[in-house]
Amino acid sequence: MASSSKSEGKNCEGNLKYEEMTPLQKHVAFFDRNKDGLIYPWETFQGMRAIGAGIGLSTVAAMFINGALGPKTRPGKFPSLLFPIYVENISRGKHTSDSGVYDSEGRFVPEKFEEIFKKYAKTKAVALSEKELDDMLLGNKEPKDSKGHFAGKTEWKVLYLLAKDKDGFLSKDTIKGVYDGSLFTKLEQERSSSQKKI
Repeated sequence: MASSSKSEGKNCEGNLKYEEMTPLQKHVAFFDRNKDGLIYPWETFQGMRAIGAGIGLSTVAAMFINGALGPKTRPGKFPSLLFPIYVENISRGKHTSDSGVYDSEGRFVPEKFEEIFKKYAKTKAVALSEKELDDMLLGNKEPKDSKGHFAGKTEWKVLYLLAKDKDGFLSKDTIKGVYDGSLFTKLEQERSSSQKKI
């Protein structure tokens, strides 16, 4: 595949161009470090390190994320021991007990995004505290869905750890950046300039 940058319309697996991706595809495309449309565990590890996660968290995340999403995003194919995640098919990996901000196709649903803050942002109108985040996760939990709830809780807790502000809040802009895929690039730039790892 061509080795042009995203801004030049880099192709991903299945000739999917960055500007044609859904927000969910853009969200995970950050971890596709070589931009070939496939995310291998070592790329997940590299992406986690790039946004400031330590070696332990990055290792666990790579095993957990690729182990869970790899098989779901390769429908009809023989399972791969390398657990690649197919960016093009990431909507197949959407878990239950989530916020509903991504629809079943991976598109952004503004009403569901705003609902998060209307329902759970009690201290500040445009941010979530750790307690409010916990309330949201509990509010999204579907009955007898411990697997989906665990996946959602893990994602949000890692986000909180990496992106909370000095007062312990996740801002609305930060959360929006997760959904549209821009936060990871911002964190990578901040971490590379400060060389700060957790």
